[in-house]
Amino acid sequence: MQWMHKDVLDTNQFTSEEIFYILETAKSFQEINTRAIKKVPTLKGKSVVLFFAEPSTRTKTSFDMAGKRLSADTFSLSKSSSSLTKGETLKDTVLTLQAMNPDAIVLRHNCSGAAQFIAKQVSCSVINAGDGCHAHPTQALLDAFTLNEYWKGEFAGKKVLILGDIAHSRVARSNIQLLQKLGVEIHICAPRTLLPRDSTWENIRVFSELDEAVKGVDAIMCLRLQLERQSDGLLPHLQEYAFRYCLQEKHLELAGKDIKILHPGPINRGLEISSSLADSKDSVILEQVSAGLAIRMALLYLCITGQNTQE
Repeated sequence: MQWMHKDVLDTNQFTSEEIFYILETAKSFQEINTRAIKKVPTLKGKSVVLFFAEPSTRTKTSFDMAGKRLSADTFSLSKSSSSLTKGETLKDTVLTLQAMNPDAIVLRHNCSGAAQFIAKQVSCSVINAGDGCHAHPTQALLDAFTLNEYWKGEFAGKKVLILGDIAHSRVARSNIQLLQKLGVEIHICAPRTLLPRDSTWENIRVFSELDEAVKGVDAIMCLRLQLERQSDGLLPHLQEYAFRYCLQEKHLELAGKDIKILHPGPINRGLEISSSLADSKDSVILEQVSAGLAIRMALLYLCITGQNTQE
């Protein structure tokens, strides 16, 4: 399959065939990460700018490591170390970066639509590493990669529960779009105050009680409760949230056989998921981290070499 995308901005840009192509490409790169010498010359001479205007551990580190393992030169820029703190606009900042002729810019920003905005300004590839509450396509792809290791391409008919702060979650939005394209039935469970008010999603089952939401599902994706937003009074008390929505071992008895537990991290243990369950045999949370490295290697490779092919 020929790669036809300059940028990776959202999961809705991909067909189901392209999604599986990305997963297959990532699988081919996964083996590199198990070698004694974890480096190949695939992107030697290419340069990748990691522009993270929001804090990140997993995404930023894995993109940095992905680039380096493909022999690309990576350069990190944060909001605090950029001229954004001096009043420079995002447009001027990325045009400055473009003038240095990088092959790709990986962007995380707190404003929804920021990645799409800069993709229109620059000729190099732009990969969205999370923009506001809008999208986090690489997280959704790595989640699909993780599940695919167990489901072997058989997504159709599976049931996935997404649990927690749906309203503020770019992870939830991207996963819903991607998994539905693969034929997955989506359940969501959250307090009413943490459900999106303007959702146009179709064919999604919405639950307010966790005991009902988990019945018969094949995977449960817990979300981080975005504590920085709880000053808005969306929850009466965190203890009440934990009592009703913290995933625990008792809930797995109601779920399907061989269930998988996911979480994008960072985890608030005892609030979103019990500590023992996060560390259990059913948890694939650390496998998600490994999958993230393979997926981001694949996307850097496809975007950078795909651009050259189109030229």
